[in-house]
Amino acid sequence: MATTTRALTVRLPVEQAEDIETIAQVEGVSVAEEIRAALADRIAARRADADFAARLRKTMDRNRRALERLAE
Repeated sequence: MATTTRALTVRLPVEQAEDIETIAQVEGVSVAEEIRAALADRIAARRADADFAARLRKTMDRNRRALERLAE
């Protein structure tokens, strides 16, 4: 059976780690769940950001050109 998650290691400043631990405790969820929620919010914000979308398109175009050159 394939896993539907991927483990990542994140290093945080002590104060930020303490803050996220406290937030998770108050919310009654795990630190991992609180971090997943924060990441989901960040990703949603980026998807709604027109400037980010423009930078993303430029990056995709640049990568596409490089991939096409490498495939020749």
